[in-house]
Amino acid sequence: MSSPVKLPGQHYLNAAYGIKSWLLTTDHKRIAWLYLASITLFFFVGGFFAVLIRLELMTPQGDLVEAETYNKLFTMHGLFMIFFFLIPSIPAVLGNFLVPMMIGAPDLAFPRLNLASWYIYIAGATLALVAAVTGGVDTGWTFYTPYSSIYSNTNVVLAALGIFITGFSSILTGINFIVTIHKMRAPGLTWFRLPLFIWAHYATSIIMVLGTPVLAVTIVLVAIERIFRIGFFDPALGGDPVLFQHLFWFYSHPAVYIMILPGMGVISELVTCFSRKRIFGYSFVAFSSLAIAVVGFLVWGHHMFVSSQSVYASMIFSILSFVVAVPSAIKVFNWTATLYKGSISLQTPMLYALGFIGLFTIGGMTGLALAALGLDVHVHDTYFVVAHFHYIMVGGMVMAYLGGLHFWWPKMTGRMYPEWWGRLSALIIFVGFNLAFFPQFLLGYLGMPRRYHAYPEEFQVLNVMSSAGASILGIGYLIPMIYFIWSMRYGAQAGPNPWQAKGLEWQTPSPPPTENFPITPVVTEDAYAYSQEEAAVV
Repeated sequence: MSSPVKLPGQHYLNAAYGIKSWLLTTDHKRIAWLYLASITLFFFVGGFFAVLIRLELMTPQGDLVEAETYNKLFTMHGLFMIFFFLIPSIPAVLGNFLVPMMIGAPDLAFPRLNLASWYIYIAGATLALVAAVTGGVDTGWTFYTPYSSIYSNTNVVLAALGIFITGFSSILTGINFIVTIHKMRAPGLTWFRLPLFIWAHYATSIIMVLGTPVLAVTIVLVAIERIFRIGFFDPALGGDPVLFQHLFWFYSHPAVYIMILPGMGVISELVTCFSRKRIFGYSFVAFSSLAIAVVGFLVWGHHMFVSSQSVYASMIFSILSFVVAVPSAIKVFNWTATLYKGSISLQTPMLYALGFIGLFTIGGMTGLALAALGLDVHVHDTYFVVAHFHYIMVGGMVMAYLGGLHFWWPKMTGRMYPEWWGRLSALIIFVGFNLAFFPQFLLGYLGMPRRYHAYPEEFQVLNVMSSAGASILGIGYLIPMIYFIWSMRYGAQAGPNPWQAKGLEWQTPSPPPTENFPITPVVTEDAYAYSQEEAAVV
């Protein structure tokens, strides 16, 4: 896979030196690296809390920490993983690096706004980190009221302020992507020649821009009620706690698609490249992204089947939740059809893509179970929900993120990672993940509630299995960290297109120059136009 082509003499990584050149850069590729470093940091912060959670649950009585401390551990784990890793990771890292190059543009439409988005993200994450180290938050990442607005004595306002500020980073990034995709496409790059990665980010950006302000307003209302005792959600002050759930889930369910849609875009790129085939049903895959973005705004009520909402409302939300599964299923079916009779190459990115399809399918099917009224009432707030969520987010989005990172790592650095270690870590992550989270489906079905620090002894075996799997998963995550850093100095030189892939980003040197392309490219063919001869090359 290595190429005899040497690294280009001048590229974006050596265009300027010094910390100042990075902290003040407006190059979208360098900003992607800033996000990569900071998001990785917060991933391990969230992972640290997960380690403590699993250690606590090794024994039925929870001998590690008190109940109050456990409440803070799962809250901080959720806050850091969701708001500072899962939501921004693929758009901010891979999207920032690739969107301009994939459409043949020299940068995003608003480069300074792009840098400002990173600083806003850092400011919000720092406040949340301060909240964590100065006492933590115990409300759960959902901040359900009136507990968060009235009763909790922890750092609710500081953590909520961090999330409120970070939301502006998400909104500005979404606006930047939408304008860039509309206005800066290369000549000949029509909407239906766009890579599916771009379609996915376009749909995601719409959710970011329309949904995030709702969360921001909700957090402001919580702060007003907590500080000034003006009732919005507290019944004692004339408020309604169910109103908070409506507002929170109106954003937070679409936020699931902010996390998973970009991952689906990555998988579309990986499946077609390592199958050497055009994607099956391009238009269906593209429009299914938009369909998910639109219908995703209509299903928030399925989180509230036990909140006292009317049975008729629950029936409608149940039906809509089944409807939103249709475009997701379209993607899975089209990826599978693309694989059929393809020249499949099991390189590391493809292993992650196959892992994504399998784990996301399990997560999606169990999501349908949760969309069914009767079954949801039985497993509501149990470990079944925890397992479902992690199969979608960790088994889905994180697998896509790692697959994408391996796929475009040669483009980002000009060097290859060690393939054998890549495949090994992908296997370890897949095994560790399933051992960690599949037992939680059983725990939930048997009735173990989530967010409890102690449990009956009959649940210990499954909890120990889950903790053992989490340990294996953690090792799997550490291995790529090590060989990615190693490869930046010692990895084989990649050349411009080590995978023989299609797409404009592969037509420029690796690493690319600051302006991305020496001359503006002209697009003359559809996306993924693999010829029959190329399809025969594995």
